[in-house]
Amino acid sequence: MNRRQLILGGTALVSLGACSQNKFKRYSGPEVTYVVINKGERRMHLLHHDKALESYNVMLGFAPEGHKAIEGDGRTPEGLYRIDRRNPNSRFHLSLGISYPNETDIATALALGQKPGGDIFIHGQKSPLKKDKGDWTWGCIAVNNKQIERIYAMVRDGTPISINP
Repeated sequence: MNRRQLILGGTALVSLGACSQNKFKRYSGPEVTYVVINKGERRMHLLHHDKALESYNVMLGFAPEGHKAIEGDGRTPEGLYRIDRRNPNSRFHLSLGISYPNETDIATALALGQKPGGDIFIHGQKSPLKKDKGDWTWGCIAVNNKQIERIYAMVRDGTPISINP
């Protein structure tokens, strides 16, 4: 490789690096002690004790009415859960896992002869180039990519989340 190619290649890498944006944000404000999702309002609130720090519009499962009962029903669960994992390599930009199913969810699905499903997340968009419309997930809670970057930075694993009808 000659010197000219090396210089041009290095310049291209630096230019590309300057253009990319880091999806991992920093947050140094008050701790998020609770997440509340109100499905009927399509709103998520990040709380520090009883004070709302931030609120977001959300999209839900494609069948948003009622509690998730079985795998593939398109419903978003209702109840008290925890943020139990994070996925920095999500197909939906970034995602925070919700501890669904709990013991009650599992027992309900088994009584119906079904599986409860799982992999319920708060996540970003399907495509960064198109704005998602309506309820489209398989039971997850979706926000836009800029919002999930902020939420991902603010909410810690173990944070309780209440998903209300």
